Amino acid sequence: MRRLLLPGLALLAAAALLGLLAYGVSNQGTNSSIDSQVAHGHFPPAPDAHLALPVLGAPGSKTLAAFRGHVVVLNVFASWCTPCAAEAPILEREQKYLAAHGGTVLGVTYLDISSDSEAFAREWHLSYPIVRDVNGKLVHSLGSSGVPETFVIDRQGRIAALRRYQLDAAWLQQTLPPIVAQAS
Repeated sequence: MRRLLLPGLALLAAAALLGLLAYGVSNQGTNSSIDSQVAHGHFPPAPDAHLALPVLGAPGSKTLAAFRGHVVVLNVFASWCTPCAAEAPILEREQKYLAAHGGTVLGVTYLDISSDSEAFAREWHLSYPIVRDVNGKLVHSLGSSGVPETFVIDRQGRIAALRRYQLDAAWLQQTLPPIVAQAS
């Protein structure tokens, strides 16, 4: 009896592992991540659009919903992030384009100290609004886990494009005009 105990336990563990694997695969379903939806031409509404976030360096708060009717380039960044610093002048140039076409860049600080974020904004002469995601709720609802990440939100409040790593001017110049040109 003792000779069969060890092989029996090993067989039982293998069967349990196979069952768990089969359950995981069968419940995977379709990928409903924001990335997958956008890649397949389905533009989901921006999550947590009514979440009020404190404005960096000023009293009050803003929500993403307050920008409805405008194209928004939402950029998640931190002052300590080297790629974020490389993006800052590009985003500031795009702010001028967007402002002339009924849109804006919206900076969202993540995992950053307010005074450091303020110094970053001064250093790069950022003129667009910046909010602080103090507890990471907005950033996590976007499926973000790091910086930089950028989301282009159309006039209807839907995520029309995204970039999960450092952006460049070419990506914005290719991505923004068709979204800006869409009627509200």
